[in-house]
Amino acid sequence: MREVIQQVVNGLSVGSIYALVALGVAIVFSILNLVNFAHGEFITAAGYTMFYLAAGDVPWVLIFPSAIIAGALVAAILERVAFRPLRGAAIATQLLASFAVSFAIENALQLSVGARPKAIDYPSWTQTTLHLGSIDIQWLDITTFVTTMAVLALIMWYLRHTTTGLAMRAAADDFATTRLMGIPANRVVVVAFLISGALAGLAAIFYFGNSPVVSPTSGFDPLLKGFIAAVIGGLGSLPGAVFGGFLLGGLEVAMDATLPAGLTGSIDAFIFALLIIALLFRPSGIFGVKTAFSRV
Repeated sequence: MREVIQQVVNGLSVGSIYALVALGVAIVFSILNLVNFAHGEFITAAGYTMFYLAAGDVPWVLIFPSAIIAGALVAAILERVAFRPLRGAAIATQLLASFAVSFAIENALQLSVGARPKAIDYPSWTQTTLHLGSIDIQWLDITTFVTTMAVLALIMWYLRHTTTGLAMRAAADDFATTRLMGIPANRVVVVAFLISGALAGLAAIFYFGNSPVVSPTSGFDPLLKGFIAAVIGGLGSLPGAVFGGFLLGGLEVAMDATLPAGLTGSIDAFIFALLIIALLFRPSGIFGVKTAFSRV
């Protein structure tokens, strides 16, 4: 029972990170119909922000919000420089542009800060544990889940009860008609990228908390897992993205705990196999076709 509870906590922690990444991917996709493969670089930017601020002895109470702001700023800059000029272009063109932006940033980081991974000196209190009888649970895992739930609830409230949030939902359902109704398209898209980048920065805090080493390619793995989670849940469905994140995290932890030692290195292969099987039976994802924010 102790081991089961521990694995459930691990699954919720990992799933929370994937849910944050998947939600960021889904928000941009819902409005622009674009899978932004440069989303991983928002995570990388947040990671390097934490590394350099920690090396400069900046208090962590300032480092954590700075990481979130860094992810949001990089997202807003890329929207203005790389994606806005291509708005209205073919989906394939925008998709290739996101790949190009991702590789360009990775190479720029390798040339400027080096390809060697850099250890982020997280404070010791992030590794403390909570003792519940014979069960030891890391506070970081609990914080990851609780913070993720709070942020998701805040985003749902924002999309339902604010003017900009309602405009984003309308743009997700019909972007062209929304513009005809006088809603500024640029503002809606920029806010979507800002939220997406902020979610990536928040995910980076918890992701690097479990593996405190950042490199120019650090954002690729969480992006890939977040994209898979969004596809499983149904691209364009925000509840689907969250559900897909927790499902993927649970499957990954369960496989790590139950597979023989010789097969644990193939967990990603098993995950992809399950994804293919799931899409054969449910091509539009668990939550169905793209319904944007109407299901928020």
